[in-house]
Amino acid sequence: MTDLLAGPAEVAGGLAVHGADAVDASAPEPPRAALVARDVPARLVAKDPTLWGPEAQARLGWVDTHRRSRDLLPQLAELAAELADLDHVVLAGTGGSSLAPEVIARSLGRPLTVLDTTDPGQVRAALADRLERTVVVISSKSGSTVETDSHRRAYWQAFLDAGMSEAETARHFVVVTDPGSPLEATAAELGVVTILADPEVGGRYSALTAFGLVPSALAGVAVTDLLDDADALAGSLGRDRDNPGLALGAALGAAAATGRSTVALTPDGTGVDGLGDWAEQLLAESTGKRGRGILPVVLESPDAPGATGPDVLTVSYGGALEPGRTPGAGVADVAVNGPLGAHFLAWEYATAVAAAALGVDPFDQPNVAESKENTARILAAGTSAETPSFTEGAIEVYAPAGAPHDLVGVLRRLLDGLGEDGYLAVTAYLDRWGDAAVAGLRPVLARATGRPVTFGWGPRYLHSTGQYHKGGPRVGSYLQLTGAVTDDLPVPGRPYTFGELQAAQAAGDRQALAGRERPVLRLHLTERAAGVAQLLDAAGRTRT
Repeated sequence: MTDLLAGPAEVAGGLAVHGADAVDASAPEPPRAALVARDVPARLVAKDPTLWGPEAQARLGWVDTHRRSRDLLPQLAELAAELADLDHVVLAGTGGSSLAPEVIARSLGRPLTVLDTTDPGQVRAALADRLERTVVVISSKSGSTVETDSHRRAYWQAFLDAGMSEAETARHFVVVTDPGSPLEATAAELGVVTILADPEVGGRYSALTAFGLVPSALAGVAVTDLLDDADALAGSLGRDRDNPGLALGAALGAAAATGRSTVALTPDGTGVDGLGDWAEQLLAESTGKRGRGILPVVLESPDAPGATGPDVLTVSYGGALEPGRTPGAGVADVAVNGPLGAHFLAWEYATAVAAAALGVDPFDQPNVAESKENTARILAAGTSAETPSFTEGAIEVYAPAGAPHDLVGVLRRLLDGLGEDGYLAVTAYLDRWGDAAVAGLRPVLARATGRPVTFGWGPRYLHSTGQYHKGGPRVGSYLQLTGAVTDDLPVPGRPYTFGELQAAQAAGDRQALAGRERPVLRLHLTERAAGVAQLLDAAGRTRT
């Protein structure tokens, strides 16, 4: 760890980055000097796509989309007034369409229900919550995301079942999508209000487009402030010095070049809540390809297991600091503090800069479609029956041949197989609300192994770290959690249920990982609450 207060911070637009210069200087060939020599700051704000090679699929509208987004403000104010009686806002979207609004609402204390799951229990609970006062924001860039389409169908049917006419039902929806998408056409047929997003901005860079602003505005956020924050920072991004985005991006690139390609993201408790989940998908999906990348690990707190290690760069994030307060709560290598809108733009810029240093295109996602294609194939053919290796209590264990026949033993074998450069990804196809306790598995396993451990809810992580799992360094091991469905829910107009969709998504991802010969251990909870408790207990005993 560095003494963050010993060196100068890089500050602009209210955003301060501490410690980045020391990390950059630790590299034998500091990336920042090389980036400046290539005129990267000026070329990036000029939207030069050749920064990432001749084949880069660069969509660089995010550089200044915060300015174009101001055109949405009158429409958002009018829409919020028209729907003022619908005070329960549900956002049905996933990945880049949902993570930024979730951070915005959490950080600014506004209520927003994010539905980015196919778990039938979680979907059923959402449908039962204040339906008559609910407005559903359906967000999808492509307009064909299976989870979001399923949510739209379920809510539409729920409103009709509650006695509403089709016209009344349409009033309870707002669609956000790209121009020309299938969802735009569907919304027009249904008579649903549609707000078109900036087509020059990719999903994970869309925080300050309609995808971030529409649900936030309906939830009562003063979204103008977010745009103002970004605009205040934007003037620094073409500079070689006094450029927090460049400082952060160069530090990320320098760390990766010197063996610290794991970035531990930790909140410092100063009012930016959940930014790590958004930055996780931005970094992982943008850099995890061609066998390289930055592995983000979202920590629960600064003292959580996983904050330190020879291959770990710890980055804290938060709001404005009080005078004299130590950045990063005293544990970070780099601390980023400032207003939320500036955070979004700075992290997007830094990710693009780090990708330039790593030599990868930050705007494509070549491996994301694989799990989706597997899911579609499984839904069409039906899931094949699998026989567990053994059953212990409320957990069925599906382990590779030769694995121990006890839960603690099979977990310990998975951890022992990580070696000195591996990481473990825990992926939970469960109820993010009802089964929330299972997220406690991450720190327990991180403490047991001393290696990076990530945790992701399925299928949410498929649009986030899923790209890194398939396209990044082939050093990952995977613990997949699934659970019994006791009260399934049909997807209206489709020949499958939410439970069948969820099972197909889990199986499709297992196939994608197995095809890369990566270790996958699946644990199926036959009774969820008991299985979660049993699993946490067994994980704790892997250290003994």
